[in-house]
Amino acid sequence: QVQLVESGGGLVQAGGSLRLSCAASGLTFSYHHMGWFRQAPGKEREFVAAISRSASNTYYLDSVRGRFTISRDNAKNTVSLQMNSLKPEDTAVYYCAANRLSTYYSSSGYTYWGQGTQVTVSS
Repeated sequence: QVQLVESGGGLVQAGGSLRLSCAASGLTFSYHHMGWFRQAPGKEREFVAAISRSASNTYYLDSVRGRFTISRDNAKNTVSLQMNSLKPEDTAVYYCAANRLSTYYSSSGYTYWGQGTQVTVSS
């Protein structure tokens, strides 16, 4: 079955960095667009970043553009999210997701989801 497993979350001070990784199995990774979403307590899940199948296109939430970078390695079936200059408002559970449609921003367009990894940014 399809599995997406996130790693790399943790506690970091404001201004610090974290790198999230997502390892995919059970699917043809190179056929899928990949995205990162996050959900803070009491808030709805929101789009953070996405990358197209061939990595030719990337998409970002305005508030993270310039601080976060999404990348993928189709040979290793992994997608990563490098997060720099972290802010307390970035605190959330971060989810990796996969879809075969060319929808990037909406969570409803994604078929497969990971279990999430907690990112906590202290002020």
